[in-house]
Amino acid sequence: MNSSYYDALSQRNPAFDGIFLYAVTTTGVFCRPTCKSRRPLERNVRFFADPAAARAAGFRACKRCRPDDTNFDAQPEWLAQACRFLEAAEATPTLDELADHVGVSRAHLQRSFTRAVGVSPKRYAATLREARLRTSLRNGATVSEATYASGFGSSSRVYDAASVKIGMTPASYRRGASGLTVAYGITPSALGPVLIAATERGICHVALGDDEDVLERELRASFPKATLERSDDRVESAASALVRYLASEGPWPQLPLDVRATAFQARVWEALTHLAPGSTTTYGELAAALGDPRATRAVARACATNPVALLIPCHRVIAKNGDVRGYRWGIERKIRLLDIERSAS
Repeated sequence: MNSSYYDALSQRNPAFDGIFLYAVTTTGVFCRPTCKSRRPLERNVRFFADPAAARAAGFRACKRCRPDDTNFDAQPEWLAQACRFLEAAEATPTLDELADHVGVSRAHLQRSFTRAVGVSPKRYAATLREARLRTSLRNGATVSEATYASGFGSSSRVYDAASVKIGMTPASYRRGASGLTVAYGITPSALGPVLIAATERGICHVALGDDEDVLERELRASFPKATLERSDDRVESAASALVRYLASEGPWPQLPLDVRATAFQARVWEALTHLAPGSTTTYGELAAALGDPRATRAVARACATNPVALLIPCHRVIAKNGDVRGYRWGIERKIRLLDIERSAS
């Protein structure tokens, strides 16, 4: 069983779409890793490199995600070799080592791998390490055991990466975030109450709403085992920056973040932070800018799961026909946000 692949299908990670297919022995069906079907038990899953291999094993294609439409046949053999080499490597190989192994140039490898897979070889290897780390921790390994088994090499490298890769330290993740302390405050704004929450590393949650109790319940649901502390003073500077921005009295705040993200979410959210206030783009345009015009729905999902309203400006993404739709904190707020930014600019 490839635990990294199972972790990827559990998260419906689009970075693995086109890399493998999975089949479920209890249903006889094979799917793409991003399929919306119910997550199968790990013991009932088998993995395949392409549709032909899955069919040869007696499985039929899922009618929901249509895995036969995945362009496996167009991918060169060296790409599959590169993925297998990264998956098997105890330590992440350099780009030169990977290029030598598969027999293509460094530049061609970087460009073609990123276009086909959706992330660079380095980011793909990091995704595999993170998946192995999470799996090891869930299976009861100690932090040190999981660290070296995952290929990080040292515990310091895991902790250095934690705020971006998994949003908390490995020990906290293993305990279901029970060791994490999150300070939060709620302040009134031009768009209603705004809840801002932060760890010692950065802002981890920003939400807009109409009811403070509802905002607090949503925060607890996001961090069910963390220690939550109402501390308006600790988030006062961030809250003030957001309130001034919403009142057209200050610039768009760019604050340090501590959010968890898959490789694809990280790419989408990073791209969003480069959109200037007052400007908009479409889901399709953003997918194309990321190198995968087919990833429109994946981009929309990444926007919908953005945990920090305003700071990652998913409100600047609109539908192809110009409609304002799909905002986690309400369409009316999205319209008002865009009006505020356009007026200010």
